[in-house]
Amino acid sequence: MTDNTILEKIKIIVTPYVQRQEGLDDFDEKTDFLTDLEINSANLVDVILDVEDEFNIEIDNASMEGMLTAGDAKRIILTKMEN
Repeated sequence: MTDNTILEKIKIIVTPYVQRQEGLDDFDEKTDFLTDLEINSANLVDVILDVEDEFNIEIDNASMEGMLTAGDAKRIILTKMEN
């Protein structure tokens, strides 16, 4: 799976929770889930659960706390998929 494929899947996953469309229009690895997309913390948990289902991985609390941007999410997904 390529980096771009993972980012595209992350974008699809976060889309229902986005409160700021401009952030979604400019979606890339630097996109911050909280500030750029204005996803609230409760919905961020839903994003994590959706990521786990989509990529068939388990994200521990330490990894979850480090998943602030799309790039962070991509790196964590790649690491979990390798293990």
